[in-house]
Amino acid sequence: QVQLVESGGGLVQAGGSLRLSCAASVRTFRTYAMGWFRQAPGKEREFVAAATWIGGNTYYADSVKGRFTISRDNAKNTMYLQMNSLKPEDTAVYYCAAGSRATMSAEYDYWGQGTQVTVSS
Repeated sequence: QVQLVESGGGLVQAGGSLRLSCAASVRTFRTYAMGWFRQAPGKEREFVAAATWIGGNTYYADSVKGRFTISRDNAKNTMYLQMNSLKPEDTAVYYCAAGSRATMSAEYDYWGQGTQVTVSS
């Protein structure tokens, strides 16, 4: 069983930055593909970014490409999402996920509880 805990959310003005963290309680963290998703009120959960477990391949939604950066520190069992140039439309609950492969669909085996990001205009 993998437990994921997100942190780093909060309130920020448009144009600002936040860094989300996702801590995993598993020694084999480096073997999991990791992803970030978000869900805004009244909308479906959507893909944000993903990283493979090895090789450093990353994938991004078009809406965040060039502004968000996903990274992972396998030694710390932690994944990050650096979010720059934030926009009000980035407001959502952000979830991290772990699975066997990096994918833009929600086909991950484990999910965190989410962290709220609010961007004011």
